[in-house]
Amino acid sequence: MRLLFALLILMPTLLLQTNTYAAEPYKAPFWLPGGHLQTIIASLLSTGSEVKYRRERWELNDGDFIDVDWAEKLPGNSLAASDPTASGRLERHKPVVVIFHGLEGNSQSQYAKSLMGAALAKGWHGAVIHFRGCSGEPNRLPRFYYAGDSLEIDTMLTRVRSLYPDNPIYAIGYSLGGNALLKWLGEFGSNSKLNISKAVAVSAPIDLKASAVSLDSGLNRILYTPMFVNSMRPKALALSKRFPGLLNDKHINQAKTIHDIDNAVTSVLYGAKNATDYYHKNASKPFLKNIMLPTLIINAKNDPFMPPQFLPTADEVSDAVTLDYQEQGGHVGFYSPFVNNENSWLPSRIIEFLEEN
Repeated sequence: MRLLFALLILMPTLLLQTNTYAAEPYKAPFWLPGGHLQTIIASLLSTGSEVKYRRERWELNDGDFIDVDWAEKLPGNSLAASDPTASGRLERHKPVVVIFHGLEGNSQSQYAKSLMGAALAKGWHGAVIHFRGCSGEPNRLPRFYYAGDSLEIDTMLTRVRSLYPDNPIYAIGYSLGGNALLKWLGEFGSNSKLNISKAVAVSAPIDLKASAVSLDSGLNRILYTPMFVNSMRPKALALSKRFPGLLNDKHINQAKTIHDIDNAVTSVLYGAKNATDYYHKNASKPFLKNIMLPTLIINAKNDPFMPPQFLPTADEVSDAVTLDYQEQGGHVGFYSPFVNNENSWLPSRIIEFLEEN
């Protein structure tokens, strides 16, 4: 009897912690305090939906390639790979969700699978487009993806539009992919409407310099920076081996911070003077005033990667931009226990925005 009484008392608390209704602000469970735990636990415990992809390789005009993982919901309510361009399978009125992943992410990242599962459950089409070097196979050219590659975003979305000329297309960018998407939206202005209908950026490092400084400082430098640097280092060394003289192996091996790796690799490949110059030219923040189509920016104020004082204010963005700054959530976290991944707060909030008139 006491157990039943305890469950009745606790039930409202458990229900509230699910955050199933995206209209409500995100609230982390009581046992998950702080931005670090909310970031790490989401990456460890959230697996995303069981989405099966069909890989398609796009040959590019510069001689390189991009790998795209397509997913669709097929008859029978099962998630399976299929050909989105096959005759009879394309539903013209159904939206297409295009996901741009974060630094060293891919189609298997939990946030990508969570949103894809939610989109497929609604009968939508979806694709995760890999930046160069992130699909598991080295690219042909001496080129890396970077945080402000708006021309690459434009190439990708133009290709999707050619495949789906009559469908609503929604672009979703996470972290680094979110910054690149926002920069493209601002740079291309009204022309962005030719390719997509709406956009969402999640946990984007909108101020790249501030984000790099934050990652290279304090506890962040212990928890996250080594993971990113150690993931990028072998790719850079492999590229240097294939293209002798392009990069300085000594500088790559000595890199210990995000700023170091951007000095040794990213800024060199991008053609910037140094990391600081690269951050200045590729941050999306100065371009937000020029965004012309409905765009949602979601950030947590306790995101370890993006200090809240550097987030854009309402007067720094256009009227087309909706700012959604949650008190909690971490970096691409927003972990919601007790519910299926596709029904958790973050994908629900994204789809809620996409479905608004």
